[in-house]
Amino acid sequence: QVQLVESGGGLVQAGGSLRLSCAASGRTFNPGRMGWFRQAPGKEREFVAATNWSSGTTSYADSVKGRFTISRENTKNTLYLQMNSLKPEDTAVYYCAAKNYVYSGKYDYWGQGTQVTVSS
Repeated sequence: QVQLVESGGGLVQAGGSLRLSCAASGRTFNPGRMGWFRQAPGKEREFVAATNWSSGTTSYADSVKGRFTISRENTKNTLYLQMNSLKPEDTAVYYCAAKNYVYSGKYDYWGQGTQVTVSS
């Protein structure tokens, strides 16, 4: 069974930065793709960024392009999200997720989430 544990959330002023981490554990952790999602109060969960675990190919939501960077450290089974130039509208619970196959329609594993709050 794969477990994902996020960390690094917190309170930051607009324009500031945070780096989220997602540590993965499991006997045979070898995902096809990992991603970050977020859910703001009263809103649906939305895609933020994703990366292919093997190749490092990335994709981003338009709302975070140029501000957020997703990366991974395969030897440590850890996913990161560097968030710069944060805006109040980035406030949400951030979740990391993993799926077994790159082209699967759904993510198979989810973390418990970490709160990011951006004050104006």
